Amino acid sequence: MRSDEPLISVIVPVYNGQDYLENCIQAIENQTYGNLEVIIVNDGSTDATGTVCEKIRTDYDNVHVLTLGDEGVSAARNRGIEAAQGSFITFVDADDRIRVDMLEKLYQCILDTDSDVAGCSFFIWSNEEEWNRGASTERTVGQTVTYNADRYLQEALLCGNSRCWSKLYRREILDRANFPEGLTIGEDMLFLVRMLPCVNKIAETDYAGYGYYRNPSGAMNREFTPRYMDQITCWQLAREEILRMDASLDAQVTALTMMGIMLTAGKLALLPEGQRRVHKEYVQVCHEKLKETMQVSGAVGRLSAGYRMKVRMFLLCPGLYLNLYHLLKSVL
Repeated sequence: MRSDEPLISVIVPVYNGQDYLENCIQAIENQTYGNLEVIIVNDGSTDATGTVCEKIRTDYDNVHVLTLGDEGVSAARNRGIEAAQGSFITFVDADDRIRVDMLEKLYQCILDTDSDVAGCSFFIWSNEEEWNRGASTERTVGQTVTYNADRYLQEALLCGNSRCWSKLYRREILDRANFPEGLTIGEDMLFLVRMLPCVNKIAETDYAGYGYYRNPSGAMNREFTPRYMDQITCWQLAREEILRMDASLDAQVTALTMMGIMLTAGKLALLPEGQRRVHKEYVQVCHEKLKETMQVSGAVGRLSAGYRMKVRMFLLCPGLYLNLYHLLKSVL
């Protein structure tokens, strides 16, 4: 550990991650940046994650373990922030891994650009071969773009860069902007929206330093549960925040809200017909929320042709739309 480097706190929330956590932590411990603390937040795991956490804590003297009672990923990250001692903070999901020099490059990016936040790109992997290839491929820092808060909102966050991971934050930013607790899908995006008034500059580099694991049992790949409705809630809350910053973005944000509604409806459509009937109240919520968004001038025009067709069909006959969507996905 080098005392001349400021401490970086790496927060790793984990729920039932016994098969991934050790490799995730090893990738963090292998960083070329020398002064790190790792805070694992075990959020009510029911598998052997707790045992794995204790083994890791024994193996590394810079690892701390917090235990929660299944309070959700936002609460886990917030408790990690509260416990962190670092001048800089980053987040790594327990099934992901980071390249050996990611934190060094992000820290240097903050220094070079005098930014409050520095982010990098990522690559997707599904097995060890893909991880090894992605982690060993020669990658250099190419273009770095520096944004103020307004430009980041319009050119990055609302264009898909709504992830909290693969970023390094100055500590004082996270002392003023925490994660929305009780929400589990879309919480990254809402956190970043709420963070923007607290920052002066954000830098983004196209260096792919973060390895995102395409987890077949990850939250976005699971069968519909009522928690999927959080995606709609987060976009509604984000829209309110964004309109306070720039009312001219209403059509753009509403179009993204429409897409979130249709993605949620798509999850419902994948259920067997009997389960769809059980969850009919959520189908109705999707339908009503979509009707509300149609009142915003210009929003539909910002959708792709495919999404416009989906929206109109779902509005006209939601039951038929779900049946056709289910049938189509079952034969693909």
